[in-house]
Amino acid sequence: MATLVVALPKQEEASKLKGLLIRNGFDVAPVCTSGAQAITVADELSDGLIICGYRLSDGMMYRDVYEDKPKSFDFLLLASEAKLAEVEGEGITCLAFPIKVHDLIASVEMLLSRQRRLRRAKREKSGPGKRFNRDPEEQKILNQAKAILMDKNRMTEPEAFRYIQKSAMASGNTLKESALMVIELYS
Repeated sequence: MATLVVALPKQEEASKLKGLLIRNGFDVAPVCTSGAQAITVADELSDGLIICGYRLSDGMMYRDVYEDKPKSFDFLLLASEAKLAEVEGEGITCLAFPIKVHDLIASVEMLLSRQRRLRRAKREKSGPGKRFNRDPEEQKILNQAKAILMDKNRMTEPEAFRYIQKSAMASGNTLKESALMVIELYS
């Protein structure tokens, strides 16, 4: 199971976030207040997710932690809307303050689900997929769900589609049903 690494500049905030995540069933490593701590903890784990603040107590910025993290880790940046406007870099999922518990949990689940899918795909080494024609209504719903994920979680279009696709496979639903769940989840 993937482990979460919480890296926030204030120990109290990091501990509160850790408690919230544990109450929601996640495995969380000891909290970190510095970027160096977060990278060290992540290096000791096989895979997981780093939940990071914009600037940490040792002066390290999220960007430094993101660039130095192990490749097997995903990254979730928590920052103000103004700071997120400055964020550049593909692959960084973001949540703006004030953070709603529901949005945080959904984002963490989405990122961990993506990791599981990637691990499974590596194991299976499946062949190239086929493209299917969708009816216009299904395509409209799928596009709406992708737009929501791209906006709320700062995902690229392919990442948003892969998330919806993975959700459908994991739950046994169709793409349309999973897309509708994303729309309802963020509405």
